[in-house]
Amino acid sequence: MSTGAAETDTQAANAASNSGVTVSSLENTLKEKLGAEHVDIEDMSGGCGQAFNAMIVSQQFEKKNTLARHRLVNSALKAEIAAIHAWTPKCFTPEEWQRKQDEAKA
Repeated sequence: MSTGAAETDTQAANAASNSGVTVSSLENTLKEKLGAEHVDIEDMSGGCGQAFNAMIVSQQFEKKNTLARHRLVNSALKAEIAAIHAWTPKCFTPEEWQRKQDEAKA
């Protein structure tokens, strides 16, 4: 009996290509739906498209706590998140992002 889970790396890669979830598609969706000013997505799955870390900067995060920001992102990426195994977003307002950049330079 099959559980639907990928049993080999090849099956996982095929599942990712069939799902259409790529770094580029995630970036485009976030920019389009959230008006994100900066999106940096890293495929943590070794290229099979099943685990992603994301850094997202959007004015829409203003006056929202971390949970509300994650819900906003997850809502924008509902179909994509359903097709992948792991999703880890880090969400910042433009002002928070600028402070983070300035601290990194110091």
